[in-house]
Amino acid sequence: MKKKTNQTRLMNLYRNLVLSRRYEEKLIELFRDGKISGWIHSGLGQEATGVAVGECLRETDYLVPYFRSRSSLFAKGMDPKRLSAEIFGKITGCCKGRSGESHVAEAALGILGAGGLIGSPIPIGVGLAYTAFLKGEGQVVACHFGDGATSRGAFHESMNMAAVMNLPIVFVCENNQYTEWTPTSAQMNIEDISTRAEGYGMPGVSVDGNDPIAVLEAVEPAVDRARKGKGPSLIETKTYRIRGHFEGDPCRYRTEEEVKKWEKLDPLPRFQERLKEHKLLDDKKISQVEEQVREIIDEAFRFAMESPLPTREEIMHFVYA
Repeated sequence: MKKKTNQTRLMNLYRNLVLSRRYEEKLIELFRDGKISGWIHSGLGQEATGVAVGECLRETDYLVPYFRSRSSLFAKGMDPKRLSAEIFGKITGCCKGRSGESHVAEAALGILGAGGLIGSPIPIGVGLAYTAFLKGEGQVVACHFGDGATSRGAFHESMNMAAVMNLPIVFVCENNQYTEWTPTSAQMNIEDISTRAEGYGMPGVSVDGNDPIAVLEAVEPAVDRARKGKGPSLIETKTYRIRGHFEGDPCRYRTEEEVKKWEKLDPLPRFQERLKEHKLLDDKKISQVEEQVREIIDEAFRFAMESPLPTREEIMHFVYA
């Protein structure tokens, strides 16, 4: 743990990690109980990447999230009440109930929308980076996506364009080992996705995606590099999707032994123990953070469930015949 990672930042990471984990657990519970319509694609187990990336961004920077990376939304400042209402399809949601869980955006925070189609937000991130380049105000874009997106044309075209135009964007690949039901090893013949960066003339690095400090120490120099006008970078964070592709997925494509192996690398207890070792956390503080997070989540879902659905007229806003 480098000295520059001060106590305030470490505790920000920890609080957001706890918030993200407990939020995912509550989403799973509510979906199981039939209280959420549609689908839930859980990011449980992958939260460390999002909280670390968010910690590296300024308020004025842009975030293009991965549809599982709700942790990045919280770290960028999204209100859990507005996110929860959106997932419930309520008019008080950040997109007035139109986006569901997979297309969330909050323009006032620079969060310009995840996408349900694999790799679809990556060109949006490059467009935002071009905007930032033209404005010349030092803004940076962090663009999240999964490992499956790196096999899509949108990824390669976007990487090439960003490199050629020297755009201020950090590409963050959350490699959770599976593209829906297909293991990464079956869709690419390389060990590290980050090696693809070399072909486009940009730096690339692979890190432990279940270690928020490792992610922070990889992303922060890339953000600083982009902010100084030195162009894009590719960060691969190696993590694991503890839950299925969607809630209800029977997961017959992987073994119980594999899941148990990765559960031992769970980012939350690992980081918790690390902070304890450095005397930054004890059982009393852990209980305080858990209680604070519980209150935030309870309030968020109460707000969501009590909020009204959009009217027929409101649903039709922005729909053109």
